[in-house]
Amino acid sequence: MEERLDIVFAALADPTRRAILAMLLEDDMAVTDVAEPFAMSLAAISKHLGILTRAGLISQEKRGRVKWCKLEPDSLRDASIWMQGFGQFEAVNLDAFERFLEAELNSDPPGPA
Repeated sequence: MEERLDIVFAALADPTRRAILAMLLEDDMAVTDVAEPFAMSLAAISKHLGILTRAGLISQEKRGRVKWCKLEPDSLRDASIWMQGFGQFEAVNLDAFERFLEAELNSDPPGPA
């Protein structure tokens, strides 16, 4: 489980990836739509998406010719349980997670990978 937590927390450590997760809270998105607001190449965004996918935070599927991304919120369960062990964190719920991501987005604009 520790290795799994390391992968999830490493994925969450990057502001671009947190911004992507915040975008996916709204709905599934095509990779090109995910890339649109960022000042980086599609290849760089794809790299970020790969990290999020390996961490289990998102899933990707091909629908026709378009690759779509979907948030997998249950993947945060182990991290939430681990944080609860410190007594100062509550279980992660989607509303609180969304507020956290919005605060992060407002304070740290996306940049290059």
